[in-house]
Order: sequence, then structure tokens, then C-alpha cells
Amino acid sequence: MLNLQQLEVGYGESMVLRDVNLTVKSNQVVCLMGRNGVGKTTLLKAIIGILSPKSGSIHFQENDILKQRPSGRALNGISYVPQGREIFPKLTVYENLLIGLEANKKKQSISEEVYEYFPILKSFAKRNGGDLSGGQQQQLAIARALVADPSFLLLDEPTEGIQPNIVEDIQNVIRKIKENSNTSMLLVEQNLDFAKSVADYIYVMDHGQIVYESDVESVVDEEVYKYLSV
Repeated sequence: MLNLQQLEVGYGESMVLRDVNLTVKSNQVVCLMGRNGVGKTTLLKAIIGILSPKSGSIHFQENDILKQRPSGRALNGISYVPQGREIFPKLTVYENLLIGLEANKKKQSISEEVYEYFPILKSFAKRNGGDLSGGQQQQLAIARALVADPSFLLLDEPTEGIQPNIVEDIQNVIRKIKENSNTSMLLVEQNLDFAKSVADYIYVMDHGQIVYESDVESVVDEEVYKYLSV
């Protein structure tokens, strides 16, 4: 589904990612872990095309997408839920969801399945996005990405600063997406328990490099925690 090889990405002369190799298989949930500032968000931005790698390759569904524009990647099935949610506060919940349809020209309406994942969004359809709580805005951001029926979903720290009951809701949604669709996911997360509850495979990043990887069943918690603690 997604294959990164020897990826190097930076800002100007400053290199952030070095020799990153990472694979997400079809219908797999992969978690990328690491402390703040180690390059996780930079990696996601390279995948969606906001940043151009200095070297290396990005293949999606066996196609080289390195020179493809972000809009083209979205139309090909890659959806992104950014850290901080970035919903439109002055637009209603419904209008925010409609924007997600722009990534799939074949879809004309919002699937009821999206509301089944997050029922509160249907009852709050006419509320402005800015009037929602942080947890509700996170649900809206994920739902906005899902309305386009993506084949690949990137989520950047979806549980950060979220109340425990909504974290549990997000956890359940990730599991349901995996069970009910062919959508693969790359999830940036710092909570190991959460990651282990939803992921099939875990990568850990430090100083812009992958320093540990394992399938979930074989994860050595101590090896991960030493790269998460301050």
C-alpha cells in the first residue's frame, strides 16, 4: 500500500529525516511513535506532498508519487487528519464535512456510515465547528477525512489533549474502520497502550531516524518507552 525507502526530508539546509524506511500494508494499521520534535509530523507532510524529500522514494499502491501534487494524492485516496485538527471554526459541522468530499469527485453526499462512527456530529450538524469541544473537533476532523472514502488515512496524534471518553471513541472507530473497510492507516501517537490496542505494527522514531520496529505482538515495551520519556 505505502512504501518509503531511504527518505530524507528537511527544511532549507536543515535535514530532519534521514534514511527512513517504512511500510504500511493493505488494511494494516501502523503506528509511528516518538517524542515531540523527532520528525513524525514532517514524515506525514512528506507523504501527503506538503514537503518535498531531498532524496528517497514514496510509493503508494505501487506507483511512484514523489512528484505528485498534494491534491493528486488526495484524489488517489490519501486523507490526512493534522495535529491540532484544523477544522474551520466559522463553518458548521455539516459544512466542514462537505469540504471532505472535495477529495473524492465521485461522491456527492456524506455517507451515513460517517455518522455511525460519530453520532454526535449528526445532532450538531448546524453548530459552528468552533463551538465544539476539543474532543468533538477531533471527531469532526477524522469524520471530514473519512467522507471521501479514503484508501489510506494519516492521523497525527488524534488523542492529544482529548478527554478519556472520546479517546475511547476514537479507539473504537479506528478498529471499526479496519474491520469494515479496506482503509490502511498510519497513526502518529505517543501513548503506547493506545497504539498497541489499535495497531498491527509499530515504528519508533528518534532524531529523524527509525530506531525500533516490531509487530504489536512482539513489542518490548521498555525499548519503546526509552524513546518516549523525556
